[in-house]
Amino acid sequence: MNAAGAMPWRLIVMAKAPAPGLAKTRLIPALGAEGAAALAARLLAHAIAQAEAAAPAQRELCVAPDPAHPAFADWAARPGWQWSAQGAGDLGARMDRALTRALANAPAALLIGSDAPALTAERLGEAAAALREHDAVFVPALDGGYALVGLRRPAPTLFDGIAWSTPAVMAATRERAAAAGLRWAELAPVADIDEPADLARLPASWRRG
Repeated sequence: MNAAGAMPWRLIVMAKAPAPGLAKTRLIPALGAEGAAALAARLLAHAIAQAEAAAPAQRELCVAPDPAHPAFADWAARPGWQWSAQGAGDLGARMDRALTRALANAPAALLIGSDAPALTAERLGEAAAALREHDAVFVPALDGGYALVGLRRPAPTLFDGIAWSTPAVMAATRERAAAAGLRWAELAPVADIDEPADLARLPASWRRG
């Protein structure tokens, strides 16, 4: 048993190395390259902490460009994590590959990025619990995408040919899920921190910092 109280589930956190010029590049006009990288590191640390508090059966950091990047040094020796490289392809190909791999060894898997500080351990547990009665679960993002996807079986059509980083992502995904005959749940939407305007949605304590 685990925090979701239902089934062993795997949690995948996808992240770019929090290095200047690599992570959170759309925030560079507001924060500079160093500031954007520092925020990326804080977001990743938060995602890791929430993942650990949610207590999935297995945890995986799926990273770019690869786990050996020096920007991951602070987390490299953290216990209880498996590491993988995201590999080639667009975002959809990388997410599909990670989830398909996870579902080969677990009855349910959740995948998140490190961009949404509102994805707390409690919310992760709610998403995992939703998979008890649904084939898929999503946490939509306020920008039209989604911050979390969970599956009980591979569903490659959810990820192929999607116009990523556009306001149409969640709408297109709903159409794909319906066409595939999936029963899915959606939790309350959260904010992704991608653009300078999104900085106002950071937790107040972060903004003071």
